[in-house]
Amino acid sequence: MLYKFKSKAAGDLIMLEPNGRRVLQVIGKDPGPKGIIQPSEMSGAIAALEAAIVNEDAEHKAAVEEAKAKGEVPPQFEAISLRQRAVPFIDMLRRCANADAEIVWGV
Repeated sequence: MLYKFKSKAAGDLIMLEPNGRRVLQVIGKDPGPKGIIQPSEMSGAIAALEAAIVNEDAEHKAAVEEAKAKGEVPPQFEAISLRQRAVPFIDMLRRCANADAEIVWGV
């Protein structure tokens, strides 16, 4: 399944199901097949995504440092981080918030 996020204020954004589901869960939305993000919810969604990115980066750094301290091989993480996946969505949220336009998916 794909998530196709659409808005009148930004180009369509397509994400694979696991990535779209994760982004929606981070911002507190039901990752169902259809949904909407209202302009009033966008600043909170941006803050939640930015906090999740900072948290993931800190967790990865701590895990690498802990492994090095123990003389172990550092853990491997997904090739593409939440930061890389969420930045286009954050950009879409900002554009839509400035234009007072909602974002929808599955419609």
